[in-house]
Amino acid sequence: MSDRQTDALDTLIADATHTGLLPAGTMRPRQDVRPWPLVLMTAFGAWLAAIPLILALGFALESMMREGPAAYVVAAIVLVGAVSVIRARDIPLFVEQLAVPCLLVGGGLLGYALFRDLPGPFPYWLLSALCLLVAAALPRDWLRVLLGLLACGTLALATGAGGRDWFGGGDPAALFIAWMLALAIWLGAHWLQGKVFNDGRGARVAACIESISIGWVLAVLLGLISWSGMTFMLGAVLGHGLTGEATRELSRYFGGGWYSLVLPGLSVLLALAAAGWLFRHWPSLRQLPAIGVALVLVALAWCMPALGPVLLILAFCLASGRTRVATAAAVAAAWVIGSFYYQLAWTLAGKAALLAVAGAVLCVLAWLATRGTLLHLAERGVVGKLQHGRLSPFGLVAGLLLVLFVANGGIWQKEQLIAKGEPVFVELAPVDPRSLMQGDFMRLNFLQLGMLSVEASVYGASGRPHVVAMRDARGVAEIHRLYDGKPLATGEFLMQLTPKNGSWVLVSDAWFFKEGEAARWEKARYGEFRVMPDGRALLVGMRGAQLEAL
Repeated sequence: MSDRQTDALDTLIADATHTGLLPAGTMRPRQDVRPWPLVLMTAFGAWLAAIPLILALGFALESMMREGPAAYVVAAIVLVGAVSVIRARDIPLFVEQLAVPCLLVGGGLLGYALFRDLPGPFPYWLLSALCLLVAAALPRDWLRVLLGLLACGTLALATGAGGRDWFGGGDPAALFIAWMLALAIWLGAHWLQGKVFNDGRGARVAACIESISIGWVLAVLLGLISWSGMTFMLGAVLGHGLTGEATRELSRYFGGGWYSLVLPGLSVLLALAAAGWLFRHWPSLRQLPAIGVALVLVALAWCMPALGPVLLILAFCLASGRTRVATAAAVAAAWVIGSFYYQLAWTLAGKAALLAVAGAVLCVLAWLATRGTLLHLAERGVVGKLQHGRLSPFGLVAGLLLVLFVANGGIWQKEQLIAKGEPVFVELAPVDPRSLMQGDFMRLNFLQLGMLSVEASVYGASGRPHVVAMRDARGVAEIHRLYDGKPLATGEFLMQLTPKNGSWVLVSDAWFFKEGEAARWEKARYGEFRVMPDGRALLVGMRGAQLEAL
């Protein structure tokens, strides 16, 4: 704060104290004037110093803490000491930052002891309460945010999973209900903040609730994101890693069950509540375009159960000026809408039709919103500028032409490759025939490529590597080696490799086809390519055992 702002705040506090709004003796909180680079470097040094000390202490006391109450005693000592150090004033910055890893160690040790001795969801409940208690005792907002996130996460696990194996067959609706309970607690805390602690005497409690609630609602958003499953196109990035498998497993709720109607209905109710909340606090939105957008989102909320609660969080934060949390909620809403791509209960054509209709309706509403003379959404002067300005139409036309140019340029290149490339057939290796997560497609792998792909990843130079192959009389290629720049022998030719999931594949690792045609393509034994002299190749089809077209 500047000196002018500081003087203004001091005057405001003095006036509020004189009128009785603030208790006597209220003073302006001291500012932390330490530069953040200094704090960051000191924290880094404290962590480097704390890690070996903590490891040494753990090895020394390991036998004592394995059984009995010693773990609780050590955890309590470490936690109380860390909280006391962080709350203390006029202590060296290094000592203050040293208390943060000690706080994590104390909490982790207590969690180990609780899970060791207590069954079912009780450890989760106790850890959630402990996080809230420690957050209330700490004066640092960023620590309160992190502890609020942990408290919400452990509470949701206690309610939704408990002692059950969630990924091994637990009811997917249970965790959704847990996140709804966490959302209700978050809304209730803000109601208390506004109704009970909305005065000077409750300012400290209100500030504590605000910090903790930020971490709490971020945990709710992360939980709803995870529960909704993989979002659009992210599966291609994550591949078959742990995150990809976890989100695919969490997407099982789309298949049916008693909650196939209950959860969409709850999502619609929450989306309607979000729209009502915004219309109440922003009367200017009570117009046809805004109402139409709300109806489109409500319809999408029926198909995406996680969207309704996310929209309610977004509406509440927008109306209350919490722009950062609102931004996180908007990102979560985009994620949830993208996850609709992987809903197995819908066909790809059905999902595309729904999203296309929603997009068309939004385009019509946007066009209507520009005609403010009809809907009274804008002043006539502004509407006239929108209708008669030349820059906006020119930008739209230029953008459209650029998109068409890029798209058609890529199509033209592929057509030239198909027309001028030499036909080559490469034998397939057995792999999984289809994946339900992206409609229907064949997972491709080619004989003689496995070790060459690994070699290209380990020893490959910059740019895309090439393999050297030779065709027989039928046109079937046999891959020999990686291209090292030396002249090719008679009959040899190059084929360029493509990066995919940290490895190198021959053009593509998948062959997509129309849903319901798996029986047709399961007979494929060869991939059909078109190859140019410089090694550029394109997969154009599949062939059977006798190279017959499928």
